Amino acid sequence: MLHTALNFWNQLNREQQANFRFIQVSTDEVYGSLGAEGFFTETTVYGPNSPYSASKAGADHLARAWYTTYGLPTIISNCSNNYGPFQNREKLIPTIIRKALSSQTIPIYGQGQNVRDWLYVDDHIAALLAICEKGKAGSSYNIGGYNEISNIDLATAICALLDRRRPRSDGRRHAERIQFVTDRPGHDYRYAIDAAKAKRDLGWQPQESLQSGLSKTVDWYLDHLNWTMDVVSSEDRLGLGSLPKPLGEDR
Repeated sequence: MLHTALNFWNQLNREQQANFRFIQVSTDEVYGSLGAEGFFTETTVYGPNSPYSASKAGADHLARAWYTTYGLPTIISNCSNNYGPFQNREKLIPTIIRKALSSQTIPIYGQGQNVRDWLYVDDHIAALLAICEKGKAGSSYNIGGYNEISNIDLATAICALLDRRRPRSDGRRHAERIQFVTDRPGHDYRYAIDAAKAKRDLGWQPQESLQSGLSKTVDWYLDHLNWTMDVVSSEDRLGLGSLPKPLGEDR
């Protein structure tokens, strides 16, 4: 993509080149894992811990290299966990909703203490548009929702919403179906974004609180059950099936 974009950019006139941007949409996972305190900023040293985050980090470095080497006006955005309508069914929030609705156990990795910052999809879109319009070439911007919550507390909150909107036929709480499963490899403990630069330079800040965003999300999935219930296998979350053993382990 960078090679093709550079060829295209080189064919533009100066005015068109000045208005062109290549946006590398990346993730906060490239920074690695945080402890109980602190935030990722744009100057945090990269420390990816999983193959996925390593590949994203590599893409970020390539985008930056194309800017420095060839002058292609690239910008990198590193966002926190997205959620909202149409999300891939194996992701955490859709999984919680459809497992509850299908009367299956709700799988939560480890003990559910991993913390994520959740960003409603419309807020992320608004941030990307602001980056396109106001972002500085060669820069990076952290995009976060300021909505930190542990996985177990998130699951409990979603179950509480479902208790009110789609109660169980037996009168029990949806949260009673939460079940802890083997943690996935490379599961970072905590991510938290400092989005002050985006607010200062782009005039962007998230509009949805976690409460309002989750309410909209649950309502959407309840209104689109064909999407929500299309796949309900008990092992369709990544990491719940068979995994390769680390090198050195007996096979």
